[in-house]
Amino acid sequence: MDEHRWLAERFEAHRAHLRAVAFRMLGSVGEAEDAVQEAWLHLSRADATGVENLGGWLTTVVARVCLDMLRSRKARREEPMAAPDPAADREAGTDPEREAVLADSVGLALLVVLDTLTPAERLAFVLHDLFAVPFEEIATIVGRSPAAARQLASRARRRVQGAPPSPDADVGRQREVVDAFLAAMRGGDFDALVSILDPDVVLRGDATAAPPAGIELRGARACAKRALSGARGAKLARPALVDGAVGVVLAPRGRLFRVLRFTLAQGKIAQIDVMGDPEQLRDLDLSALDDGPRAEN
Repeated sequence: MDEHRWLAERFEAHRAHLRAVAFRMLGSVGEAEDAVQEAWLHLSRADATGVENLGGWLTTVVARVCLDMLRSRKARREEPMAAPDPAADREAGTDPEREAVLADSVGLALLVVLDTLTPAERLAFVLHDLFAVPFEEIATIVGRSPAAARQLASRARRRVQGAPPSPDADVGRQREVVDAFLAAMRGGDFDALVSILDPDVVLRGDATAAPPAGIELRGARACAKRALSGARGAKLARPALVDGAVGVVLAPRGRLFRVLRFTLAQGKIAQIDVMGDPEQLRDLDLSALDDGPRAEN
């Protein structure tokens, strides 16, 4: 067997692990595949004969590639991000539904919270808490001391595991209303949606949340109609605590997540804020909730 084929077989034995690391780092199937491919290019150009722990070596390479991608992504986010175009995704070979299913298996709320971390915090948390990489190795990747790497992971852990407020009747009632909202969306029940919404409900979306993108709608019927236009995404939506109140995390398109924050008045939804701006999401206090009953598809 020639050396290139032998090296390729050893790499393939680690591909699934590398893809898992990259996906949790990046939250995108397409970008994770790119990062894994970049790791293969590094390996094919390097002299790996003296590498005793090839899996650890490749994990470090993938982590460095992901860190660079996260930092580049953060720099790009200094300017408003355009709303994702499903047609463009299909042309580029990106499958939003596949990404949503994979995100669902990982934990959608977890991926959203991870997206609020700094690149170094995310790397430290993912590598240490999810893949048991020692802080000494993480430190060399982020260019800091092991103690500083430990602090990065600790800060990230506090965000990810942020203790939700003690359950009370108000949160319980909010959950009932939000569950009814999701059930109506999933079932395409226009009248049920209207009954849950305050007659003067206001729906607002930021510039990156689609739909709607940077617009404002008023009235139960108009907002219900808009909500039903996103019914496909509702099938993979999950309830979450958003700044201490019950809200919803919607399935991603590409790597853009959306969060719905509700304001209730007299048992009805009086305001819906649809948020997808990464900077805005970073400022939210998000905690996952156990998923309730879901409509059959």
